[in-house]
Amino acid sequence: MIKTIYWTDNAVVMIDQKALPHDEKYLTCRSYIEVIAAINDMTIRGAPAIGVATAMGIALGMQNLPVSSEEDLKTSFYRICDEFSRTRPTAVNLFWAIERMKRCFEEKRGAGIDIAKTALVTEAIKICEEDITANRQIGTHGRKLIKNGDNILTHCNAGALATAGYGTALGVIRAACEEGKEIHVFVDETRPVLQGARLTAWELMRDNIPATLITDNMAGFLMKQGKIDLVIVGADRIAANGDVANKIGTYSLAVLAHEHNIPFYVVAPMSTIDVDIKDGEEIPIEERNEEEVLYICGARTAPEGINACNPAFDVTPNRFIAAIITEAGIAAGPYEETIKKLFAKSN
Repeated sequence: MIKTIYWTDNAVVMIDQKALPHDEKYLTCRSYIEVIAAINDMTIRGAPAIGVATAMGIALGMQNLPVSSEEDLKTSFYRICDEFSRTRPTAVNLFWAIERMKRCFEEKRGAGIDIAKTALVTEAIKICEEDITANRQIGTHGRKLIKNGDNILTHCNAGALATAGYGTALGVIRAACEEGKEIHVFVDETRPVLQGARLTAWELMRDNIPATLITDNMAGFLMKQGKIDLVIVGADRIAANGDVANKIGTYSLAVLAHEHNIPFYVVAPMSTIDVDIKDGEEIPIEERNEEEVLYICGARTAPEGINACNPAFDVTPNRFIAAIITEAGIAAGPYEETIKKLFAKSN
């Protein structure tokens, strides 16, 4: 199994996703500042993986701080949490992880500095392990939606690399293959950073799952030809009404799938659902550096002087989504009701 991120010897180790698919190498972070940098520059990316990295980064930061009193401990802890909260605004798992670490801290800080520090490490490792378990449960629920012989289109990377392991959207695909179903995956390259071409294709090749890489603008043509049976994508934040923020280009695929009567499935852990946000209009959309559009793999492809627009995500309205697959089960419209039922079930 791909080890996306793990804790070892008072350090956070993560696979360097910027180096893939050409080099499989790992970055060892020995300070929380290095973890923040890795989140910002997309050495690690994907909402669940960002959540795990945040939890481990907070724990790491607290291990290395020379605090002498409980008040110093509290001040340092909340400052580190604030620094992580300013990294990736759209991925709600980041904020979910921060809140969970805060609850752990408040429960343990009165027991002493060393106990509180140890508890934070234990909690971060637990979050990592729970994510892998949740992904496997997601796969078990979702594989029933895939038929033998299906051709599946996916966008960006929602595989093991986007999580602590196994994956969400690719987890469903993996589970279907493990069940013995023969499937084929069309992989959107996913401009501007090519997470599909670099990461999803790499994962599928490793698992010997039949796949074909396509450019983002080929999807509609393939749908019209009848070559796509269903679309499966991940999510970075899901609103209470089922609207979904995911990698830029997801909305276009959902509209195309709707036009061609192709089911469009979203796959994510319950931690990606933000019940405090009513609908997609309230989801903050991260705007990244325009150089990601002006360059491809370090080579400039646009003329000097041209400006570029680079929103990292878009929002797909719930009316285009056939189902949302989680570890607690599958939600379908009306999403306000079925999402509430999933939370009641998971609690």
